[in-house]
Amino acid sequence: MTAATHSTLFPQVPDSADAVLDGLDPEQREVALALGGPVCVLAGAGTGKTRAITHRIAYGVRAGILQPTTVLAVTFTNRAAGEMRGRLRQLGATGVQARTFHSAALRQLQYFWPKAVGGELPRLVERKVQLVAEAAARCGIRLDRNELRDATSEIEWAKVTQTVPADYPAAVAKTQRDAPRDPAELSQIYAMYEQLKRDRSVIDFEDVLLLTVGILQDRHDIADHVRRQYQHFVVDEYQDVSPLQQRLLDLWLGDRDDLCVVGDAGQTIYSFTGATPDHLLNFRTRHPDATVVKLVRDYRSTPQVVRLANGLLGQARGKAAEHRLELVSQRDKGPEPVYTEYADEPAEAEGTARRIRDLIAAGVPAGEIAVLYRVNSQSEVYEQALADAGVPYQLRGAERFFDRPEVREAGVALRGAARAGGNDSLLDGADDLPSEVRAVLSTKGWTSKPPTGSGAVRDRWESLAALVRLAEDFEQAKPGATLSDLVAELDERAAAQHAPTVQGVTLASLHSAKGLEWDAAFVVGLTEGMMPIAYAKTDEQIEEERRLLYVGVTRARFHLSLSWALSRSPGGRGNRRATRFLNGLRPGSAAVGPRGGAGGGGGIDRGSRTGTSGAGAETPARPARRGPVRCRVCGRTLTEAGEMKLMRCEDCPSDMDEALYERLREWRADRAKEISQPAYCVFTDKTLMAIAEAAPDSEGELVVIAGVGNRKLTRFGADVLAICAGRTVGHEQAEGDGEV
Repeated sequence: MTAATHSTLFPQVPDSADAVLDGLDPEQREVALALGGPVCVLAGAGTGKTRAITHRIAYGVRAGILQPTTVLAVTFTNRAAGEMRGRLRQLGATGVQARTFHSAALRQLQYFWPKAVGGELPRLVERKVQLVAEAAARCGIRLDRNELRDATSEIEWAKVTQTVPADYPAAVAKTQRDAPRDPAELSQIYAMYEQLKRDRSVIDFEDVLLLTVGILQDRHDIADHVRRQYQHFVVDEYQDVSPLQQRLLDLWLGDRDDLCVVGDAGQTIYSFTGATPDHLLNFRTRHPDATVVKLVRDYRSTPQVVRLANGLLGQARGKAAEHRLELVSQRDKGPEPVYTEYADEPAEAEGTARRIRDLIAAGVPAGEIAVLYRVNSQSEVYEQALADAGVPYQLRGAERFFDRPEVREAGVALRGAARAGGNDSLLDGADDLPSEVRAVLSTKGWTSKPPTGSGAVRDRWESLAALVRLAEDFEQAKPGATLSDLVAELDERAAAQHAPTVQGVTLASLHSAKGLEWDAAFVVGLTEGMMPIAYAKTDEQIEEERRLLYVGVTRARFHLSLSWALSRSPGGRGNRRATRFLNGLRPGSAAVGPRGGAGGGGGIDRGSRTGTSGAGAETPARPARRGPVRCRVCGRTLTEAGEMKLMRCEDCPSDMDEALYERLREWRADRAKEISQPAYCVFTDKTLMAIAEAAPDSEGELVVIAGVGNRKLTRFGADVLAICAGRTVGHEQAEGDGEV
C-alpha cells in the first residue's frame, strides 16, 4: 500500500470491535455500547450523530451481537443513506441495509405484492403533476403550473398525515394550515386524483408507504416474515418523521422495542410537509425504560457561533424548546459573529460580496463560503453582487434567477411591450417605468398583494415582485429610463450570470442548507417579515422560523455574518427592523427574558460591534433612523406594510366611515376604468381604508397618508378631498400614473 492510500479518502478498517470505539467521546461511546432495548439519542447540530450511530451499528456487528442482515437503518434522503452505507463499509460492517423509508418500503412491497394481492405491482408514477392536472380538469378547476405544484404538495401532505379526501378540509382547519386555495376544491381534486390512479392501476410514492402499511396490517404472516428478517432498527433525523412513516415503523417493530432513534427537536423545519417532532419528544413516554443519550459536544462550530446558537433557542418557547440542547463547542476560539445593518438591500448584497471577496483573498476557499436566505427570490441581488465582484458562485436547490420559468416568461412579455411601445393598450395610463412593468407583469400573475402562505404560487409571485422592485430601483437610478432600457439591463444581467458553472460560493435557502456546513456563512435579509416570514402567524409557525434561523447559524464553522437592511431600495424609508430573534443577542438590542431555562446565558456580551458593520466591512453611511410606527389604538409596533398604512393593527377596532369608504371605492372603479388600469393602480384597498379612517380635509392631511404621495396627490387629490367633503366629483382629470 502506497503512502497515498493512507489518507482520509481511504481510511483503514478497524482491526477489532474495540477498535471501532476508538476516537469516540464519552457520550458517543455510550450510544455505541447501548445495543439493547429502546435508545433515544438527542443530538445537537455538529455533535457527530452520524458517527455515533454508524459506530454503534458497526460495533454491534463486529462484536457478533448484531447480525448485519437483520439491521435496518432508515433516514430521509438518498444522500444520507448513501453516506451511512459508506461509513459502515469503512468500519467493516458490510451487509447492513441503510435506506430511506420509501426505498425500504418499495423493496418490501415489490417482494410481497404477488403473495398478498396477486399479479405485478402497479406501475409507480414518479411525477404525479400530470395526473393532478387531469384530476383538476375533470373537476372543472383550472390550475396553472404553479397552482398545480401547490395542489400536488397538498395531496402529498394529506397522504403522509393519513388524511382521506373527505376529511381534508377539516384537517386544514384543525391544523390551521394555510391552504393554497379553497380546501373544498382541493378535496375534490384529491378525490378525483385517487380515482384516476385506481382506474389506471398506478400508484404514487405515498402509496408505497400506505400499501406497505396496509399489507402488514392485514397479513400477519407477511408482518411476521418482515419481523424475522429485520430485528434491529435505527432511525436518523427522527424529528422529521410523518405520522405515516411512524405507523410503518410501528408495524416493522411489532411488539418489540429494539429501536434506536436519533434527532434534534431544535432542527424541526419541515412541518409543512407533514413532519412532526412529537414522536421524538414523546419517545420516553412511549418507552419508559428507554436509554436517552444527549450529544452536546459541538465539533463543527467555534464557541462564538455556538454561544449565539444556544442564545437563539434559549429564547424559544413551546414543547420543542423544553427539550432543547445546550451545545458545548469543542473548537478553539474564533472570530465573533458579525452583525451588519445596511441602509438598503443592494448595499447589503454589495457589502456581503466585498466581505466574501476579502475572505477568499485571505485564503478561505470559495467553496467553503455560503450565503443563506429565507426564500429563493432573494438570490437575484446576491447573484448580481457576486458577479459584479468577480466572485464565482453556485446555487443550491433553485435555478438561477434569470433561468426561472416565470422570469423568462416575464422577460418575453416585457420585451414584447417594449417593441410595441405606445401601440400596446396594456400600457395606456402607465406614465412611468414601474407602472408599465406592473401593468405587463399583472398579466403574468403579479398582484399588489402577495398570495397567502408558501408554495409555488408564492415563489412565482416573489420572483415577479423582484422584477417590479428592480424596475423601481432602475428608474430611480436613471430617471426617464424606458421599458427598452430596462429590457437591455435585464439582458445584460442575465448574460453576466450565465457563465459556465464553477465551484464557488454557495447561494442557498435556509431549508436547502440543512445538513450542510461551511467555513463561513452569511445569513442575510434578517428583517421582520422575512425572518420570521410574514405568513407565519401562529406561535408554532413563529417557533419553526426561529429554528430555521438556528439551522442557518449552525452551518458556520468559523466565520458567521448576520445582516439586514433598513429599506428595500436606495433612498427608501428606513422603517424596517432586524428580526426579533436577535433581540438581546446582538449588540445594542433590548434583552428578551429567557423562556427556555438554561438558554438565558447564551447572550452575546461584547462592545466591538455596534450593530453596524464588522471590522473591515465597507458599509455606506446610513440615514437617520425613523422611529417605530405604532398602532394608534393599542400602541403595538407595526411591521406589516398594510398595518402601517392604516396606522393600526388589523384586528384593532376601526373608526372608518363606511359610507365614505364605499364612495371612494365607486370613484376608484370609475377612474380605473377610465385609465384602463387595475383598481389598485389608483389606490390600494388599504390606502382607501386609511383615507376613509382619516377623512382628510386638506392636501397636507391627505399627502401624509401612506400610499398617497405627491404624484397621486396631484392627480387624484382634488377628487378625494371633494369626496371626503361630501361633494360629487366629475372624471375629467388627467389620466393617473398607475402607481401602486
